[in-house]
Amino acid sequence: MDRFRMIFQYFQSNSESVMNGICGLLALASVKMYTSFDFSCPCLPQYNMAYGLGIMFVPPVILFLCGLILNRQSLVMLEEWRRPAGHRVKIFWYMCSSIMQRAMVAPVIWIIVTLLDGKCLICAFSGSVDPEKFVGFANVSTVQVQQLLAKVPCKDDELMKNNMSRKAVSRYLRCWSQALGWSILLILITAAFLARWLRPCFNQATLLQVRHWSNYIDIEQKIFEETCCEHSRFFAHKCILHFFESMQQEIKLHSFSLPREGEEAEGEEDLLRGITDQDQVNKLLKTWYYEKPPLDVS
Repeated sequence: MDRFRMIFQYFQSNSESVMNGICGLLALASVKMYTSFDFSCPCLPQYNMAYGLGIMFVPPVILFLCGLILNRQSLVMLEEWRRPAGHRVKIFWYMCSSIMQRAMVAPVIWIIVTLLDGKCLICAFSGSVDPEKFVGFANVSTVQVQQLLAKVPCKDDELMKNNMSRKAVSRYLRCWSQALGWSILLILITAAFLARWLRPCFNQATLLQVRHWSNYIDIEQKIFEETCCEHSRFFAHKCILHFFESMQQEIKLHSFSLPREGEEAEGEEDLLRGITDQDQVNKLLKTWYYEKPPLDVS
């Protein structure tokens, strides 16, 4: 049990590890959803493109929003953006870049998987193929050509079941789809490689700044939560003692050691204990939200 508690505390204190894990789970979920999805192209000229492009781009938008929602730093980023004072622009831009990069992983995986599979692109652009490139559409009217091309994704259709041109169009579009998917994957991997390995060679200070602000955000949130827990515990203690005023002597003997009246406040803990009113607490938290001190310790 202690081992699980240590693991949980580690992930709780290291937000980057948590976010990387969540990104990985969303990426795996996107692949699993696509493989279990029953793709059924309508095979109608006026609906094919809307359906194919919708399946390709609507789920990535949903996955992107899920990535923003699950990232615990999203609220902190919005908090930094809305605050009028504090001069903490560096933190905001670092968090914005970090959140967007992680939120884009699952949508990009979805798009690449759909392109490599080819069904969405075949459904969307089968009606846009030039029929003169294929022999089977030579002696057919324009309206019939559009109807036949729209039925290319439906291999079980009676008109296209044994049509060799349907297979040719399908292979043609699938080749383009897979070429596009592999090209996007190659570009992303190359860009990630250059950003990961070459950027520190040119600007080592930027890499150190990213590591610093990542640790700073985690530590600031951790200390803030610990301070709130400490004050909340003492505040709740005060309220309970006030409620059980008739049992105060017994509580003193068996449970708590209360500070004596008139005892002078010393240190940060006594400053916290001096705040024992709901309005004072709300005012303190509001002040922290709007007026965090600037990042200047000189």
